[in-house]
Amino acid sequence: MIFNSVTFICFLTISLLFFWLIKNNYKNYFLLIISCIFYGFWRWEYLIVILIAALTDYFISLLIYNTPAEKANRKKILLITTIFINLGILFYFKYFNFFIQNSNSILSFFNINININFLKILLPFGISFYTFETISYTIDVYRGLIKPEKSFLKYALFITFFPKLVAGPIQRASELIPQFNQSYKFNFSNFAYGTKRVLYGLFLKVVVADNISGIVNESFSMNFSNASAIDVITMAFLFGYQIYFDFSAYSHIALGTASLFNISIPENFDFPYMAKSLKSFWKKWHISLSAWIRDYLYLPLSGIEVNSSSGKSGIGSSLDNTQNKNTISALFLTWAIMGFWHGANWTFLFWGLYHASFIYIERRLIKFRSRVYFFQINVVNWFVTLFVVMLSWIPFRVSNLNDTFILYSKLFSIKNYTFLSLRENSYLVCFCLTILFILTYAYDRYIKAIIAKNNFIYFLFEIVKYFIIIFLVFIFLKPINQFIYFQF
Repeated sequence: MIFNSVTFICFLTISLLFFWLIKNNYKNYFLLIISCIFYGFWRWEYLIVILIAALTDYFISLLIYNTPAEKANRKKILLITTIFINLGILFYFKYFNFFIQNSNSILSFFNINININFLKILLPFGISFYTFETISYTIDVYRGLIKPEKSFLKYALFITFFPKLVAGPIQRASELIPQFNQSYKFNFSNFAYGTKRVLYGLFLKVVVADNISGIVNESFSMNFSNASAIDVITMAFLFGYQIYFDFSAYSHIALGTASLFNISIPENFDFPYMAKSLKSFWKKWHISLSAWIRDYLYLPLSGIEVNSSSGKSGIGSSLDNTQNKNTISALFLTWAIMGFWHGANWTFLFWGLYHASFIYIERRLIKFRSRVYFFQINVVNWFVTLFVVMLSWIPFRVSNLNDTFILYSKLFSIKNYTFLSLRENSYLVCFCLTILFILTYAYDRYIKAIIAKNNFIYFLFEIVKYFIIIFLVFIFLKPINQFIYFQF
């Protein structure tokens, strides 16, 4: 079941009706049931995978908590056990065939005639996301940052809560589980807010992202040897906008849907393409993932103690120390892992190391940039950051490293800037999307506050805006394209 479908809208409507009619004592049970129905609507058997992960971390976390402090080794063994089980499940479904493929290549290179067969494995939706949630829960208990949840119902609901189940935001137990203790009371303000966020998310998905996808697919289906440098830049920007509107659309719908049930989950995007540095970008893009990477990979690898279980703020907030050799090696290792988290392909590893390299360069240039006026101009910093980020989407979109290097090589020859190979509308759409993004940012940060001072004008503006959104969603709503991040 995907958000951009009539099936989901019917499912959500019926679920909300029953949720707000039943007694408060049964609401958490009901949320767990509909969450399982939502996920099981695709393949029921993969509910067993979530159940195994949930049961493992639930019981081992209780054992860790109840183990005396003087038995530190036992606690560590328990923690390693649960991490091994979780990562083992993730490895089997997501990386096993990748491992087989590369093993066959290595054996062939050494003329060893052993061909290991691939397994027919279908990747469960959301496995990377809920695996990170179960791991973070157990680690937080191990660190003494939270107490384990005694109610398996509430813990299972934390893992399976359907709005964020398939593609995040990646939740922390300390943020979500306490909300299941509430006495649910219908809040019209939260319901209206949630409805608007769902509508806006559907608009971004079915009207914007899905209509960009056709142009992106056509562009990336060309013979890359015939591409110009301007074509490569245009393709990178187009896919950058597609993945942003697609993924942020999911986050809007997730946040809005949760709000309809009077539950709050954190923002996952904050106009990332307006960032003026890579550090700032990763505080604004996929915030829940970058915060997870910060707390459970980068800081421990750097030897820095984590003293908070909050998932707020992105990875950029903690990546400033360029003097410590541990932080440099941790930076590249962290981004290598982050790249592979996105998919079983060497292109994702390249994507991770690409970002690590530019973040490292950015750190080293901090003092230099502070002395040169040109690099203190916000527009210049914004443009450079946007260009670096958009070009990073090339390995994210193509299927192999060879294509990645072919496209990047086009950027280093002057003659490749003298012709165009894509259809004319590709460049126009790219330009319009850039202007649209800037105008949307200006409206959200500046114009909205001015309009809001006049209640009548603001109310009229909102009515017209959402009337147009509903009209366009109604026309374009077709469950043709699933969300891009479902594959991760």
